Amino acid sequence: MQLHTHEWGTGDRIAVLVHGIMSDHRTWRRVGPALAGLGYRVIAVDLRGHGASPRGPYSDEIFADDLVDTLPADVDVALGHSLGAMALSLAAERLRPRRAVYSDPAWTLGNTERPMDPALFIEFKRAGHQMIRGFNPRWEEADVQIELATIEAWDTDTALALSGSGLKERIPERAVVPSLVQVAGEGFLFTEADKARVAARGFEVRTVEGAGHTIHRDDFDGFMKSLEGWI
Repeated sequence: MQLHTHEWGTGDRIAVLVHGIMSDHRTWRRVGPALAGLGYRVIAVDLRGHGASPRGPYSDEIFADDLVDTLPADVDVALGHSLGAMALSLAAERLRPRRAVYSDPAWTLGNTERPMDPALFIEFKRAGHQMIRGFNPRWEEADVQIELATIEAWDTDTALALSGSGLKERIPERAVVPSLVQVAGEGFLFTEADKARVAARGFEVRTVEGAGHTIHRDDFDGFMKSLEGWI
């Protein structure tokens, strides 16, 4: 499947961006231009079932295969968030970016008493402004409006495909390319033990303190600072 893409910049270096569940390329409204300003040509995808990309069927491997079918190999940096980071990690050995950044990747079952089931996100399909703002008090208003628009375009079957028998831990066995993992200090995915396991498998781990799961919207400056040495 060829995914819908959006680009910023015309630089000689290439960066690719892969969004999380319920989102699409619009989530990178600040990150894309920032990377373009650093001399990158930036390519952001809409994952299958999101934004302007085609729909179903869905699975973790299918999301990864779509990235391989759509994106150029050997780019300078590939950055994925949440579901996008999970898909990117499954595609990394084939895409072989020079550097990979996984922003609060959906690799674990969560740091709460019960597993974090993606099916829970279906409740957001009925979300209004107040609900999105309540869950994300640090977001700029533009991000709230974008989230409402991307949720409207999102196919909830993407979440169901990762639930039930699809609900499993996906921490990679090793970093196949030089890789950074950004952990949200106020996120719901990583325990200290999880961070230690990830580091032991060859990933650099940096925690953005005070930020929620969508680090680049909760604390854009902290997100960019965390990328120092990687972009």
